[in-house]
Amino acid sequence: MFHRTSPARGPGSPRVDGFHDAATGSVQYVVTCEATGQCALVDVVQDFDPAAARSHMGSAQEVLDFVAAQGWTVAWVLDTHPHADHLMASDWLRAQTGAPNGIGAKVAEIAELWRDLYHLPEAFEPARDFDHLFEDGARFALGDLEVQVMLSPGHTLGSVTYVVGDAALVHDTFMHVDVGTSRADFPGGSSARLYDSLMQILDLPDQTRLFIGHDYPPVKGREGPAWEASVADHRAHNPHVGGGTTRADYIRLRDERDATLGLPDRMLHALQVNLRAGRLPASEADGHSYFKIPANRF
Repeated sequence: MFHRTSPARGPGSPRVDGFHDAATGSVQYVVTCEATGQCALVDVVQDFDPAAARSHMGSAQEVLDFVAAQGWTVAWVLDTHPHADHLMASDWLRAQTGAPNGIGAKVAEIAELWRDLYHLPEAFEPARDFDHLFEDGARFALGDLEVQVMLSPGHTLGSVTYVVGDAALVHDTFMHVDVGTSRADFPGGSSARLYDSLMQILDLPDQTRLFIGHDYPPVKGREGPAWEASVADHRAHNPHVGGGTTRADYIRLRDERDATLGLPDRMLHALQVNLRAGRLPASEADGHSYFKIPANRF
């Protein structure tokens, strides 16, 4: 995996290591309080081959190996939302590290929506599979650092941003500053809500480092994946919202772009796993797990 470090910038600032998963374009993060050596793993990927419906934990193990090499301790396993593009590794990482896992509290509403789409009325118990369901404004400690949870819906109805000092992990809101913003057309998504979330993030201090959820290189004019830019950079240069784009213009642009996009090839596999914190569906009588895929619903 391609790896890059964003160093801490003094007291109260975290070190942020990003790991780019080329198969899905996802960026996985290790956010660290260097004073204590405690870190949080954020949006770590469970590898998945959609053609063979086969999963493994190679990428997640690489992240754990990196943490072990630094001598750090995993204090939290966090996800920003139930991802559509990849299977999350949350449950496996919790078992490997003993650290609690967490996600936004509105995952319960997302679960209700997908129970209907999968016709699985008894499926998905987020309160069982996640140790913490964070409400908007919740705060918790990462070593000597404080993490604040900011509800930032639009891509999903329950996505959350984790703000740690001068760093904010903003998931599928912004894309990189030379690309624009994320889609908002999945079930429960809303371009209007996404615009409001983007504006709330841009209200953070200018120097805040924003760490996005995905990058899909190659992008004309740069080499390799990129995932960090400041609030000031996005406010000035982001092609979707930079320079004072109005709410109405943004909604029109986002909706028109989303209408041209197909579903991610892992989405219908991923949601039924991610709403279980990364656990595959329960094994059946033969000892194997099976996915349930809705036909003609999308």
